[in-house]
Amino acid sequence: MERVDVFLGLGSNVGDRDLNLLKAMNLLDQTFGMHPERISRIVETPAWGFEGPDFLNLCVLYRLPRKGTPEEQATEILRQVKEIEKAMGRTEELVFDADGKRIYHDRLIDIDILLYGTHVIKTEELTIPHPLICHRDFVKKPLLEISKPAVREAFPEIFA
Repeated sequence: MERVDVFLGLGSNVGDRDLNLLKAMNLLDQTFGMHPERISRIVETPAWGFEGPDFLNLCVLYRLPRKGTPEEQATEILRQVKEIEKAMGRTEELVFDADGKRIYHDRLIDIDILLYGTHVIKTEELTIPHPLICHRDFVKKPLLEISKPAVREAFPEIFA
């Protein structure tokens, strides 16, 4: 069965951050029917883009059975991770200021699709690679820790 490497970034800065990450990973395992192939170390960093408690962040790699087109499967994964966030109690949605700039805020849990194999995906709902990886060391460093050479070669701009 053909598989695809899906890299996810998880973060939490509200409540028991360690427990939030653990619960999210357990829900991901249940959703995907497997454990991740690789898990990065947890990094603690100041809130990015706003004043708030420090975040705990990590990256995970799941080797999922390939289903449908990359766009279809990545969109389904996005739906699944948003359901997990909601099930854990995340209620906030994207908020923008008057100039259309995104306003960041505290998060009980945040799960982002960082990479879907070596595919570049651009839909109305989703951009992969995640467009802010290069600007976020709290994502870039854990991702580098668990990524494979083929992924690093496919996206040198991310791992430079």
